[in-house]
Parts: sequence; C-alpha cells; structure tokens
Amino acid sequence: MSGTYKATGINLKAIPIGENDRLLTILTRERGLIKAIVPGARKSNSSLSGRSALFMVNNLLIVKGRSLDKITQAETLTIYGRSIGDLGKLAASQYLAEIVLAQALSDHPQEELYQLLLLHLGRLNNLDLNDNTAAIAHLCQGIFHLLALGGIAPQLYHCYVTRQAIEPNFQTINWQIGFCIEAGSIVELAVAKADPSITVNYRLNALDLLLFQHLSDPSLDRLEIAIDRFTLETISDLELAGGWRRLERILRQYIHYHLSIQIRSAALIDL
Repeated sequence: MSGTYKATGINLKAIPIGENDRLLTILTRERGLIKAIVPGARKSNSSLSGRSALFMVNNLLIVKGRSLDKITQAETLTIYGRSIGDLGKLAASQYLAEIVLAQALSDHPQEELYQLLLLHLGRLNNLDLNDNTAAIAHLCQGIFHLLALGGIAPQLYHCYVTRQAIEPNFQTINWQIGFCIEAGSIVELAVAKADPSITVNYRLNALDLLLFQHLSDPSLDRLEIAIDRFTLETISDLELAGGWRRLERILRQYIHYHLSIQIRSAALIDL
C-alpha cells in the first residue's frame, strides 16, 4: 500500500485526543520525529493501549493521513517499564525525552539520536529502585551526551580565555573555577574579575569540576578511580549527591539558554 509505511520508534509524548484515541509523538530511526494517532488506545480492551504508553519501543505500521498519520499495527520490542514505578527514574527519563523533542528533526533519519536515547533510558531503567543519586548522575551524563551530539556541549577542560588546562584542585581550601553559560566553558576567576565583559554564572568547586569533566566519558565507571586519584579524603555519599544536584541545576540553565526550552519534568527532580 503506497499510503502506509513502517518505522521503529520510541514513544516520547502522549496526549488524549477525542473520546478514545491518543496522539503520540515518537522518535523513529527512519523518519525522525513523527506524530500519529492511535485509534482506540484509551479503551481497556484495545490491543494498542499498552503499546502507546511512554517509553515503549515498537515496530509500527502507519497509514499516512492528510493532517495526522494513524498507527494501525504495533509490535513491542522493548519496555522501559522499571522507570515508570520510580519517581526519580521516571523524572530523569522524561527530562531526557524533553531534550530529544527539542533536538530531533522530522522527516530525517535520526539513528544516532535514537540509539543514544535508548542507551541512557536503558541505564536508568537498570538502576536500583529509589536510588535518586544514581538517577541524577546518569541523567547528567545523558544530558551531556545529547548536548554533545547536538554540538553544544560545554567545554570543561580549558579556560576559554587563557586556553590553559584546568584540573580540579582538592588540595587548596575553597578552590573554585568559574563557569560561563553563554560561552559554554569554564573560566579562571582571576581572568573574569579583570574583564567585566566575562560573565561567571556559577562557581564550581573541585568536586563539581571533577564530576563535570567525566560526563564526556562513555560511562561513569571511571569516576570512582578519578575521585581516588584527585582527592586525599573519601568523598561522602552526601557530598556526591550534592555535587550531582548542583550539576543538574547548572545543566538545566544551560539547556534553557542554548535550546530555549524550560524542562517541565525538572519540577519532579526538585522534589
């Protein structure tokens, strides 16, 4: 049938429409972002009801419509269901979905973006229940990887004015480095103080910078080794949790500036 097409995608947004239908926004590998109606999805006896839930990955058969396409068949491939029952993981998953919705293109293949989102949703899904610190840590790395794919990730290894390499300094009491959202980079505080045109939005301590610098790693596995290398004392779980929460708030503002979006699910993170 010339009016139908197949796609593999993950449900990122769902809106009730009419009496029984649901409008899905789906990130697909083949066509990027699409919107499609799922007829009868809100009926309890509908075969498509469960398949239209958030963070379901489906093989889809879709009929093209004049204004909106219509999903007629769906075969589920992956369910990120463990995130739904955990507020921290659910909030982090929705957070990443909001960023993807702002970055994804329609009518263009989005293989890299699709695979990156599934990677990070899978990591969140596999975390222990109610491990909120781990959820925020993985959220921060997911955010960074998405920003990097879009070419707008912050630069965290060199002062953007002096070009000098910066390492976190745990030996100097109250050591800090500046971070400028507009420039998307760290900056030495002495340099910023001497130049009124340089804005320092945040002051990062040694732990903040260490965590920030390891967001570009493929995973967070090397972070514990880095903490042992740079610090003389053990970082407590409370300090680590505080560090990840500070980074999320910084990244939230960074996203707002560079993508012009407010992350609605961040309210759940704040809880």
